[in-house]
Amino acid sequence: MPVSTIPPRIKWAVDLMDVQPGDQVLEIGCGPGAGAEAICSKLETGKLFAIDRSESGVDRTKRRNQKYVDAGRLVVRQIDLATLRVPVKRLNKVFAFNVNLFWVRDCDDEVALLHERVVPGGAVYLFYDAVRPELVPNIVKKASENLVRGGFRVSVVEQKAPPVIGLIGRR
Repeated sequence: MPVSTIPPRIKWAVDLMDVQPGDQVLEIGCGPGAGAEAICSKLETGKLFAIDRSESGVDRTKRRNQKYVDAGRLVVRQIDLATLRVPVKRLNKVFAFNVNLFWVRDCDDEVALLHERVVPGGAVYLFYDAVRPELVPNIVKKASENLVRGGFRVSVVEQKAPPVIGLIGRR
């Protein structure tokens, strides 16, 4: 099996999160599993709980990261954030890449769940490909409003190449 390569935009996002060996992390929308791979490679005693609404996303993440599943560092479930019951009481970090939920509609219940589970000093990291610059202001505005309404302090980060916008909601 060939060695997996992590796309530069995912690597940048995960590096920005500064994952620590003992962190408890939730990934929303694990898709093909690149984010899970990048996060799990930094964990030792910590765990990543990855979720996706899609069965194929869950399957791809498990296949790509079987060694982390086997080591007990990764749990992957097919579930929607709104109905999630996180198996760890407290999370240090939450990661999502191109998850539209946070900017296409009000998501007060989902953000409240995250605020309840993220430890003080922890953060929610929302990243979006910014290949359509005309959408970026709306993404930033809507996602920021949802996080702020849920009790997070929001800052925005940007990478030019490849173009990625990130919102960091600190608790």
